[in-house]
Amino acid sequence: MVLDDWILAFHVLSAFAMVSALVLFWILVLAVRDVDTVDQTLAYGRVMRVGTPVVMAGVVGTILFGVWLAVALDRYRLWDGWIVAALLLWALGTWAGMRADAEYRRPVVRAEELRAAAHQEGQPGELRALNRSPAGFRMHTISSVAVILVLVDMIWKPGA
Repeated sequence: MVLDDWILAFHVLSAFAMVSALVLFWILVLAVRDVDTVDQTLAYGRVMRVGTPVVMAGVVGTILFGVWLAVALDRYRLWDGWIVAALLLWALGTWAGMRADAEYRRPVVRAEELRAAAHQEGQPGELRALNRSPAGFRMHTISSVAVILVLVDMIWKPGA
């Protein structure tokens, strides 16, 4: 195997990590919709802390190794239309994912505050409302659609 084969393997592995973490986050997004207790919110928060570095490694790895391949391989150019589209979708997906992450951290932070304040449970429905974040759901949906479109773009390379 040559270096470019290894870079491609790491690029694909990074994409796999990113998609796997997105699936994990979809499970969490759907699972926390009816959670209204401090303990359950903190439990899901611990799972979220596992997925976050995986998605970050996927995001960094896909862009780093993908750009490397576009520069290193003679048959591709960084300004090819399908590569530019992938980069723009990657940026959109990353931005939306970061926004979703911020929204879904809010209930965890609030649960930690309640736990620190002598094991209080907060106002009835408070954590449930935070866990059902419409903005977080919207941003996670945008991020997921962008990642799917990047995958479609990478597999079929329209215009290449």
